[in-house]
Formats: sequence, structure tokens, C-alpha cells
Amino acid sequence: MTASSTGLEVLLSNLQKAADVESTLNILNVLDELLSTGTDRRIFYMISKGGSEALLSALINIGTTFNPNYTVLLPVLHLLAKVGHRDHCIGMKAEEAGAVLLTLNLLKHNVKHARRAAALLWVIQVFSSSVSTAKLIGENGGLDAIYHLIPQYTTKHLTTIQAAIHAFAALLCTKTHITFAVSKGYISGLLQLYEDWHNKDNQHVALSICQALLCCFHKAAKSTIGRQAFVTQGGIKVLYQTTQKCMRIKGLETLVEPSVQLMRKCLPKTPVPLKSDHSVYTFPLPTPPRPHEMNMAPDDTSEESDLEKDFEESNNSRDYDDDLETDVNKLRLRPEPDRPKALFSQYSHLCPELLHDFQELDLSSDPDESSTASSDEEAVLLNSYSARSTRRERTRSTASGDSSTSYDCSHSDTVMSTQRSTQAPAQIHDYPSHRSILSTSPGFRTTMSEAMRESPPGQRGDEQDGDEEGVGESHCCTMIDSLLERHGACILYHQPKLYCAAAARTKSIPGFNILAFPDFWGHLPPPKHEPMAPRRPNIQRLKVLEDVQRFLNSADIINKVVFDLEDSSLQCPSDSLRFFSKFECGNLRKAIQVRRFEYDLVLNADANCSQHMQWFYFEVSNMVADIPYRFNIINCEKGNSQFNYGMQPVLYSVKEALEGGPHWTRAGEEICYFRNSFSPTQGRKRTTFYTLTFTITFKHKEDVCYLAYHYPYTYSSLKAHLKVLQKSVDPAKVFFQQQILCSTLAGNSCPMVTITARPASRGWKDLHQLRNRPCIMLTARVHPAESNASWVMKGTLEFLCSNDVVAQGLREAFIFKIIPMLNPDGVINGMSRCNLNCEDLNRQWCKPDPELSPTIYHTKGLLYYLNSIGRTPLVFCDYHGHSRKKNVFLYGCSIKETLWQSGSPVDTVRLKEDPGYRTISKTLDRIAPAFSFNSCNYLVEKSRSATARVVVWREMGVLRSYTMESTFNGCDQGIYKSLQTGTRELQEMGVKFCHSLLSLVKDMTILYSNRLIHHINLDHNILDHKSHNCFEDDEPPCVEEIEYSTYCPKLKGSDLDSAVDGNINSVDEEEGNEGKCQQDCVSQSPQSTTKGLLFHQQSREAPFEALSEKRNTYNSVSIANGQITSSGF
Repeated sequence: MTASSTGLEVLLSNLQKAADVESTLNILNVLDELLSTGTDRRIFYMISKGGSEALLSALINIGTTFNPNYTVLLPVLHLLAKVGHRDHCIGMKAEEAGAVLLTLNLLKHNVKHARRAAALLWVIQVFSSSVSTAKLIGENGGLDAIYHLIPQYTTKHLTTIQAAIHAFAALLCTKTHITFAVSKGYISGLLQLYEDWHNKDNQHVALSICQALLCCFHKAAKSTIGRQAFVTQGGIKVLYQTTQKCMRIKGLETLVEPSVQLMRKCLPKTPVPLKSDHSVYTFPLPTPPRPHEMNMAPDDTSEESDLEKDFEESNNSRDYDDDLETDVNKLRLRPEPDRPKALFSQYSHLCPELLHDFQELDLSSDPDESSTASSDEEAVLLNSYSARSTRRERTRSTASGDSSTSYDCSHSDTVMSTQRSTQAPAQIHDYPSHRSILSTSPGFRTTMSEAMRESPPGQRGDEQDGDEEGVGESHCCTMIDSLLERHGACILYHQPKLYCAAAARTKSIPGFNILAFPDFWGHLPPPKHEPMAPRRPNIQRLKVLEDVQRFLNSADIINKVVFDLEDSSLQCPSDSLRFFSKFECGNLRKAIQVRRFEYDLVLNADANCSQHMQWFYFEVSNMVADIPYRFNIINCEKGNSQFNYGMQPVLYSVKEALEGGPHWTRAGEEICYFRNSFSPTQGRKRTTFYTLTFTITFKHKEDVCYLAYHYPYTYSSLKAHLKVLQKSVDPAKVFFQQQILCSTLAGNSCPMVTITARPASRGWKDLHQLRNRPCIMLTARVHPAESNASWVMKGTLEFLCSNDVVAQGLREAFIFKIIPMLNPDGVINGMSRCNLNCEDLNRQWCKPDPELSPTIYHTKGLLYYLNSIGRTPLVFCDYHGHSRKKNVFLYGCSIKETLWQSGSPVDTVRLKEDPGYRTISKTLDRIAPAFSFNSCNYLVEKSRSATARVVVWREMGVLRSYTMESTFNGCDQGIYKSLQTGTRELQEMGVKFCHSLLSLVKDMTILYSNRLIHHINLDHNILDHKSHNCFEDDEPPCVEEIEYSTYCPKLKGSDLDSAVDGNINSVDEEEGNEGKCQQDCVSQSPQSTTKGLLFHQQSREAPFEALSEKRNTYNSVSIANGQITSSGF
């Protein structure tokens, strides 16, 4: 190894000192042989030993002679191209050695020699990897010299032409060079050359030339002026036409992807079709919100550097380890409480199991004020449901002709007038009236509010219909009863009438008065598992080309708004789909008919802000059966989605529900998720949007269907569910107490449930055992769009209230404190991430505001109280959903793992840490099919320091403080591999989490009692599945490019090596043949400003010594009236 190293250093030293040709050639041959075999490691080793400097020195020594010897110079250039392509500092080294302008001067003197020109062009290309070096070459006429080496179509000297194009592309690395190229007409000329080469190359021998030209266009497209020039000169049309040809010819497939990505880059930015980016829903806050949306400010800068910034960020992104907390004091020391300790005692009433002596407890009596509505109150609510709708302006006036048997569920039909409701009895075929049945009377809501001494929710007192007070109310209930009786809706733990009662009390910003049918009727899991959707090859490419066609043929686009949340008077055409989203959890702001069966959909931002578009839930009707409809949700914000990896939206059919199939099912084909060319209406900084596109083929004509991001679970569903659970438990065995933690900003109650086993007697021993049971705290739905968390919580709640022997054992072992929905307002109003204060509540745990983040403030207050009385929870788990990963997994906290992963100098071997934080995850990995232990993470990140998981762990000292993430998609392991998770699997996960708590039970008499021993098995082989590798948390790159800003085809090192080797082996042509070649293969370029010859006869060049480094001495380039002018370069 030492001898080999010394030998290489000797060769490099001799190369710089060699005076005779034979010695130099021998050294170059030896070096070439050494580097041609093996891997690139040899080249990198040579670079580390000064190989680049040695080759540059040889270039200077030979090239500065009066008559350079090209027999020696060509091998030096070839070797320098190979080595320099791997040396990231080659440009700076060349500048320091003075080799840059020398190489450019040699090129200008060798335009008639193909082999020499090719070698020099490769060296210029690798030098231009440094921006400063590229600027130096451009300042000294490099762009002009190289451009004139690119001819129109020819079959000769293809290697040299390709080298010239790649060198030209390498110089387009600065905005100034791109502007110069545009001003000289070079972009236009290259575009015409591309079309010429593409059309005339019938044998596909010049494929590499077209690829190199596409690389030029991609580099130019990094600047706004380059993109504008490309579009103005018809570049998108040229690429679209040539791409259609390439897709039909197998040999041209390699041109398709760079062409498609280039069209995506250059499509003009189009503002999202909204009046304002701000959410339709605004809510007056008690105090002004803190400035937090820094990117909401208008962007005063141009869009010039948008793509360049994206490219720079992709290369300069921070390493993940930089986000890990390395301060041992922050990891170990518990901070002081964020409030006076005297305030803790106010939460004592939330621990009724500790206060009751069970002597006077009568579970059969009515719940107290903090419980849900009483039975009498529910009767009032149900009887108050009205058939009226405040949307009477959209009522169809032709009531007399609608008693046919057709199943017409369109929106106009569903909002029926009171007169029509009283004229006909409820019939199966009259279900178009379901929206009038599922409506809430504003007059009733005001009456109830006054009775409860509350202000009317949503401030909608102006919508009372006093002229028809009480008309049709009893008939509405009759229709609901008839509907339920006729179709026999029977779903466990779901009662439609209770749901109606709960919805009547729910307060929304717009004052929802219509219920979505799936939420009212209920949902049953489909009988079969649903596999992940296979991705059709090149489906994104197909959709992008369809979008490009919209740009090229705008006259064929309908572009008609058919739904607008802000315009209730909008009339929907009879031949279009009809949309509706003004119901609880609904989110669809605008629908635009693009083509006959294609619609662009725009989502509403979270209330009081202009961000966070992910969740959608809307009604669609008036469809034609067996016709594929394309839906494009055009203002998504996340950079990637599980929709690219087999996930489908969910669909609910009213017709099928009435026929006995009330299922949310996965639906949609041709699904892909990619960055689009839309921009914010008001120009927020650095905001990009993504399109989720999918195709739905509806099975039934004129059905009413609902589409959603994931299985919806509303706040009213939770309230009704808790009421059913409260009635279902045996009060003699189960202590089930529902209380109100606090009120939200909008005045909705945040329910909290306490579940444990009632003591066997009032004896001291039984009461002592009850009051010393460890506490388990579970929370969910802090992010409104993560409805899967609510389904997991539903499974947990139903299991803990069941008669299952494991549930009985858990109730006897623990006291469960459960807050099923931390963000009711966000859920109700169809938001994705925030609360009404437009804050992410899971980033407010360090110091929550009692007015703006009340649910977090009081949840933390309860934790403080439990901690102060020595009842710190044994487990804290916050249920979430994950949009970018598969499976179910836990995030926890570990000092040792965080310090070790971050590379901290702290000796983690000496640190003592209870490994019990892994107990639950290890247990779940053995008993839960959807769970993946190797996807779990126990690192404490700085960016997550204000989350529930980290704060509860750090401030409360809860060792087992978790975030449980459930996928929106499915699993890539075990018995659920390649299957999408449904509500059945999500609820099962909630049950399995409860099972895992048995591993923490210290009272072995409970764990191994006869009742439990046969029902729980923690054997390692209980399930036949393996967790995937922990380093594969994220999905692999999508098969198609989601982004387009960072895409740029490059010449690979192996391709450059092959081209260089081909040039070495080629036979040098005679001067006479080369002169003849000029006439054969060179012709005029399309524009006078783009004339060029392959071996263009340059004017007499100044000697090398006269070339000066004219940095920053460009003549002025100005833009006036849309034209670019330049007095020179």
C-alpha cells in the first residue's frame, strides 16, 4: 500500500517536471491505465494526492508554448476531463493555476479540429462546475465561441457537437449568463435546432444531441427570464409535439422524461382561482394572534430565483442529526411549571374516582351538569329538527313533477321547501329530500341557546325563519323514523337520532344546519380488506401532459365555476356534477369544471389563516354512471403523500347505504400527487402547491356520494358515541364518568372521560386499591385532519367499556383519563392542522395560552395536578395520524438514544436510563399486526420540543410518553401487507394498545388470573410478521418525479468517460477532409443572430497574454417593452 502510494506521487511529480514528449506520454499512459480499471476510488485517491494540480501544471507547460504539441496535449486534456469531473474543486484549482483562459484560447484556435475541440470543450465543462470559473469564461467570450460550434442537423462530428452543447449548458449556471443567452437569441436558436435535429434524425443516431439540448433548456429554465423566453418562442408546444412522437417510438423513450419535466418547469405560474388566499372561515379571537405565519407576507421580490432557491436548498438542507437535542441539562432537568402551583387544585374535580366514597353514588341517576345532555333534553332536540333549510333560494320551484320513482339525489333536489315536505309522505325513492331531513332549524338553535343561556353559535340569528316557525318539524321526525324503520340502520354504538341531537348543539363558524348523510346514517367496515391501489406506469406523465394540453388549447377548456363556498347563489349547470361541503367536517371551497368530465377542486385553508390545505370532505351528485370523472385538488401543500404509494380516497354512496351497504370504501384510479404550476393569489413567499389527481367511476346514476381524504369522524359523532357508551356500561361494574375539561374558543365543550372498575365494596381495602391504581392518560385528534386517530380512540373506548375479560382486568388495574378530541373547533370546521387561533396545538405545550389554546392549557393543568398529588400517569399517549409513512408506530423519548444518535461527546455508557420506555412498543410489535417496532423512534428533536410527547416526558417525568402514529394508507409488513387500513384495523389498533398495557401491570394476580390467562398471549411468535428495517422509515423516492424544480439531466461520469475514450480511439482527420466537412455539415442557423459553423472560422484572436480577466465588466443588458437588448458581452 505504501509502495503504491509512493509510486503515484512519483508519477505525478515527474509529470510536472517532464521535459521530453516520450516521458510525458509514458506517464500519461500509465496514469490512464491505472484509472481506467477498478472504481472511482482510484481517481479520488489520485485527487487527494494532487492529481488535478499535476494535470493542470502539465496543461500550462504544454499549452503556453508557441506551437503546442497536441500529441501530448490531447492525452492531458482527456485525463484532466476524467479526473476533473470527480474533483469538486477543479474550477478553483484551474483559476489559481491560470488554466481557464488558456483552455478557452486554445479552443478558439482549434475550431477546425474536431478531436481537439471536443477535448477542450470537456475540460471547459468540468471547469464550469465552479460558478466563478463559469463567470470568467463567459466574461471572455466563452458563450459566443461555444454556441457557434453547434450546427443544424448533421451526422458528422457528433461527439464534438455534443461536447459543445454540454459545455454551453454548464455555462448557464448564472442568471447573468442566461440573460445574455436570451438577449443574443441563443435560447430561441437552440430550440429551433432541437426541433430540426428531432425531425430529421430518422435513424435516431443523434439521440445524445437531443438529450444535451434538453439539458441546456433545463439550465436556462432555472431563471424566470429563461423560462419566459422558452415559452414565448413556443418551446412548450415544440416539446409537447416531439414528446408525443417519442412516446410512440421505443428508441426515443429517454427524451420523454426530461421533456415532461421541462414543460412542468416552464408552464406559466397561475394564481389559484380564489379572491383571497385567506380562509373563508374567520373567527373573532379574544386577543390578537401572535405573528407566526412568516411566509404569509406578500413577496416583494420577483419569482426570479424560485427554482434556483429550491435547487440550493435541496443541496444545503440541514442534516437530520442537527435537529437532535444535545444539551444534557435540557434532556435531564425538569423545568419549572408554567403557572403558579396554587392553580393546580382547580383540577381536583376531574378526578371523581378519588373523591367519591361510593356510599351515595347512584349511577342510574341523571348525569350532572358536566355530563352530556339528558334524555329529556335529547327528546327536545330531536323534536326540534326542522325540514326547513336556510338555503331556500336554491329550492327547486317545480315541486309537482318530482314524485317519480327516479333516484335523483342532486343538491337542488335535496334542499326541499317546507311546502313540498308536507305534501308527500316519505318514500324510498323520495330520498332526495335527505338534506332537508338532516337539517337544523336556526330558530330552534336560537331557542335552545336561550334556554341554555348561551349565545347563538355562529352568530346566525339573522337566518331565523319566523314566518314558518314549527311548520314541518313533526313531519321531519316522522320522515327520519320512517327512513330508519324502512331501511333498518343498525350499527353498533351508533344511533342516528342521538347524532342529530349532538349535531344540534355543535357550534361552527358558518353555523352548519345540514348533516352529511354518512355521519348521520353511520358506517360499517367493508366485508373484505381493500388492497393498495396499483400505480399505473407513467400515470403522472399522462396527467401532466393533459395539463399541458390545457395550456396549449385553452379554447377547449370549459373553465366554469360550479361550486363556490362563498357564493350560495351560484347556479350549477344541469350537465355538471353538483358539489356541497357546508356541513360538519366538510372542506371544499370551490369546484371548477375544466372539461366535460374533469374538475379542479380548491380546498379551504384553516380558519383565520391561509395555510394548511390537506383535508377534504364533500358531497357530489348528479353524476352519470360508468363514466370516469377526473378530480384535481390543486392547492395541496405537503411535499409528498401516501397517495403516491397505493393510498386511495374514501367514498360513501347514499344509494348503497340505503340498500344495506353503509360503507366508506377506498375508491379512485389513476392516482398521483405532484407539484403543479399554481401560485398563491396574494403571493406568499416560497409557497408551492401540489395536485392530488384521481379518477372516480360512479356505479349509480344520480346517486349522492361523499368523497373524503380519510374516514371522517366528526365532533358530533364523538359526542353521540360517548352518550351510547355511557348507556352501555354496567354501572355496578364500570365507573364511567364523562366531564367537560373546558370550553373551546367557539364555545364547544371538550369532553374528558374517566374509566375504571368500580370497587367491589365500600370497604377500606377496595377503596384503597381503587385510589392507588396507576393512571393512564390518552389523548387524540389534536390535528383535525387526522381522523384515523379518532377511529383508533373509538376502538380504545369501546374496548375499555366492554365486558371483555382483558378490559375488566385493565379497569381493575388502571384509571384511564381520556380526552378523545383536543381540537373540537378544528374538526368541526373541516380544518387540517390548527385551531381557530391558526396555531398548531401540538406546538403549544411548553406554555399554552389559557384563552387561545384552552384545551392544551387545561390538559396540561390536569397533568400538573396529577403530578402534584403523586399520581403522575404511568403512560401518556397522544394518538395521531401520519400522512407520509405506512404502518402504526410510536414516537417516544430517550436521553441515551438521542445523545448517541447526535454524536454527542457525552459518555452514554455511564448514563443510567430506565429501558421501560420500549416495553409497550415491543409488546405491540408482537400482538398488533399493523404495528412496526422498527419504525419507532425515541429521539428528542429540538423542533419537537413543544409537543405533548416531549413536554409530558420532560416536565412531568412520564417515562412512557408517546405519540402513536397511524398510517392513512396501509402496511408493508405482516398479515396486512399491501392492504389499506380501514376503520376495522384502526379500531383493532386501539384495542391492541390496551392489550399492551398488560405488560405494565405489577399486580401479577390480576395479569395471570384465570380470566386473563387464556385471553392474552405475549409470546414472540404470536403473529407471523417481521418489522422492516429501522432506517427505512420513509418511503423510497416516487417512481416519478414529484418535484420539477430540482430536476436537471446531467452528463454522468461514466458517459463522459465513454465519450473521452471514443475521442482517444478516433482517427484524426486530415485538414482537407475537415475543410470539406465544413461545407457538408454546416449551414445557416434559423436566425441571423445564431449563425454558426461546427468549425467556424474565427476572426484573428488576440494572443493569450492579451486576454485579461474581465470580471464584472459586462456591457449593460436592459429589458424594455418585453424585448431584451444588449450592447455587447
